[in-house]
This record gives sequence, C-alpha cells and structure tokens, in this order.
Amino acid sequence: MARKLVVRTCLPVIIAMLAACATNPVTGQRELSLMSESQEIETGKQLDAEVRRQMGVYGDAELQRYVSEVGQRLARTSHRPNLPWHFTVVDQPAVNAFALPGGYIYITRGILPFLDNEAEFAGVLGHEIGHVTARHSAAAYSKATSAGVGLALLGIFVPSTRPLQGLAETALGVLFLKHGRDDELEADRLGAEYTAKNGWDPEGIAGMLTTLARIDEASGSRRGVPNWLSTHPAPADRVQQVHASVEKAKASAPRGQFARNEDGFLNRIDGIVYGDSPEQGVVRGNRFLHGDLRFAIEFPEGWEIQNAPSQVAAKAPREEAYMVLQLVQEPRGSLEDTALASMQGAGLRLVEGNRGQINGLPAFVGTYQGTVEGLGRVVVRAAHLEHQRRVFLVAGMAPQEVFSRVDGAITRSISSFDPLSPEEAARIRANRIDVYTVRPGDTWQRIASRASEGNIKPETLAIMNHYPVNEQPRPGDRIKVVVSG
Repeated sequence: MARKLVVRTCLPVIIAMLAACATNPVTGQRELSLMSESQEIETGKQLDAEVRRQMGVYGDAELQRYVSEVGQRLARTSHRPNLPWHFTVVDQPAVNAFALPGGYIYITRGILPFLDNEAEFAGVLGHEIGHVTARHSAAAYSKATSAGVGLALLGIFVPSTRPLQGLAETALGVLFLKHGRDDELEADRLGAEYTAKNGWDPEGIAGMLTTLARIDEASGSRRGVPNWLSTHPAPADRVQQVHASVEKAKASAPRGQFARNEDGFLNRIDGIVYGDSPEQGVVRGNRFLHGDLRFAIEFPEGWEIQNAPSQVAAKAPREEAYMVLQLVQEPRGSLEDTALASMQGAGLRLVEGNRGQINGLPAFVGTYQGTVEGLGRVVVRAAHLEHQRRVFLVAGMAPQEVFSRVDGAITRSISSFDPLSPEEAARIRANRIDVYTVRPGDTWQRIASRASEGNIKPETLAIMNHYPVNEQPRPGDRIKVVVSG
C-alpha cells in the first residue's frame, strides 16, 4: 500500500516536470523550464508597463526609431526571430542595458554616450538579445519570483528595509538580477554572432566591455538603477574570452568586411541628454533643483546624491546615514496628520514634533524612532512641507549611535528647502552631448571645464571617448563632450 501510495503521489509531479521541460533555442538541448514561451511574452508585457512607468521613455522619437531598427535587424537573425521583440531607450542616466523575458530589451540613454560606434551599440543590443534567446532572462526571473523577489521594489541605499522603504523606491527589483558567469559568456558569444551576421564588426563587443570596465574602475558601482557591471558580472578573463568569440563570429559570417559607422552613430547621439533630465530635476554639485515643481534643496557637502523618478536620495561618505526627498502621495487632513500617518505607516514612532515654517513654507518637523533591518535602531529627522499645493517629505536617517554626528548636516539640509521663482526655474537646463573636434593644446581638463562648467570629470570624458584616462586627446579627433544648458 505504501509503495502504491508513493507512486500515485509522485506520478503527477513527474508528468509536470516532463511538461516543464523545453528545448533551449540556442543549444538545442532539453532543459527544465518554469515558463512557457507564451508565459515569457505575457510576463515581459506586464513588466514592460512597470519599467515604462518607473523609468520613463526617453522623448526622442527619431532615436527610438533608430534603436528599434537596429534591434529588429539583429533579432530577425537570432535564434528566436518570431518573438514580439521590443526595443526601448529608457530615460535614465545610469550606464546600463537589460532584457526582460519575451523579447523586451531596454537601453538607458546614459550608456549611449559611452559607446564609440554603431558596432558597439549593436553589440550591446545583441548581448541582451542573447539573454532572451538563450532563456537567461526567463530563468533569472523564475528564480527570483520563486525566491519571493518578484516585482518587489528595492531601495537605492537601504534595500530590504521597511521603514522609509516608500521613500527609496527606485526601480523594479527584477532589474537587479544578476546573470551568472556562464550566461554572460554565452550572451557575449551570441552578441558577437548576431552582430557579425548583420555586417557589424563583432569587435564592438570587446570595445564596449573595455569601456564599461574603465567606468567601473574609475567610479565604482553606481547606485540607483544599477549599472551594467553591477548586473552583468565581468570576471577578469571575460574580455579574453570575448576575443575568441569575436574571431569565431568573423570566420562564420557571410561577409568579409564589417561596418563600425563611427560618424553615423555620433550624429545619432549628438544632443542627447547627459545626466539628470530636467523633468526629473537636476543635481548641480550638492544642490538639487526642480524647475517644474519650482524648488531647490542643498544636500550635505560631500554626500553622494542619486536622483530617481520617484525620489532623491543621498548618502554620507563614511557613515550609515541617509537622506531622502519625495512627494507624499494622497495627503489627507492637516500637515501634521499627513506627517504622522505617513511615518507611522513606515513603522516609525514620533518622539517630538512642531509646526512652523521653512523659508516661508508651512512645515511639520519631527523626530522619529524605529528599527531598520541591517541598521538596527534608527533616529529619523523628517520635515513635511507644503509647496505648490503639494506635500514634500525631506528626511534624514541614521543609527542611534551615528545620528548625533550627522544631525546638524541633516537639519541644515532640511532647512535649505527653498521655492524657486519662475525665472529661476526657467534657467534650469539639461546637460547634453555635443560633438567637438579637438584643437591643438586641448586636454581633457580644459575641455571638461570649458564645455560643461565642471559638470563632468576629465577622466569620465576620456573614458567616454575610448581613451585611457592617462592619455590626452589627439588634435583633429571628433569627440563627445558635455555642454551645459
């Protein structure tokens, strides 16, 4: 009886497992798959709406059309040409590209200035297409959802914390999923194969990885929307492995000459927004200015500032101390009622609070306490302010033993929240990419200072143009620079 019971119990499981097996489109081998192709497509469609809502779509129809044309050309020669492929430039300054199941590919506007030619650009898209055709994206998403990640929103500086979590929502948790080393190498190989098939130089894959490695070395992992090298691990031997894939792709491609199209690509990205978009506010030094909402605030000097669509966050350089700024959704009752409800909803208890004004704006400033996973007991100084018929929250948080050291800086920052006049708001402009011909005597330091008023570091400008940071530009070269306004 027991043996028959075991057989009856396991048989449906075995049948289900067999049904879940699918043929990998790239390898041709049978493998366990938790998502059918139709489920991949439906999942991608649902997540696409979230990506567009949270990240925004870059408002350049001609650039979007160009990206889609290159992407569709690559996808048609991939291992899954019949997927409903979609290619979108998202309005984010981070240097990244990512793929969702079902053929949804995204590239940030922030990565485009760091690509040197169309072959590198095609290589980025080809790499992401490879993640979809080999079902890496579906597998990563299935693994995440089975572990309870799903569509959880992660904080920029303090992920997995409930207090102030609503203040630190930045992007879909699925975008933080990492592919393993083997998946990355396979996507590199597929990217080289797809670009070579379509006549682009597959060396673009290696060039792109070299530049991205320089970015990572020069500035470290960026926060907010994760950068390419935080979501696409790069082992030390990966570039060498790429060269082997490039040579193989060249040998098997139907044509002997491969295009790079440097000038054409430069013309495409000439004028693209670099850094923050004015619609989401801009960071200038330690100041954050928002023209549409007409306010400015100064974060503590030296703190790392990250601007995301739903909030702005700052972190102290050597302390576990954080600040956040965002709009309060659906405020109800008085300003004090709104403050208490929002902070209590985040698990924070009011210690003391007072109504008053900050630079002529009605405000309720309170001190709160609570417990944050990973930080322990914390103290929070928070101000709720009324401005332009909206309620803003500016808050600083640190563990109890740290708070006294940063309280002064947090308080001064909160007190700096200041309305902007229409004339001041109108003067806020985006930084943009401009194509410039190097003149004799030019250095990265001079170009950076002259063109962008210090809004880009000289070493970043060198990396953007595929130069080692210790090598100066050559007269006559066409390079990308960042211009103010």
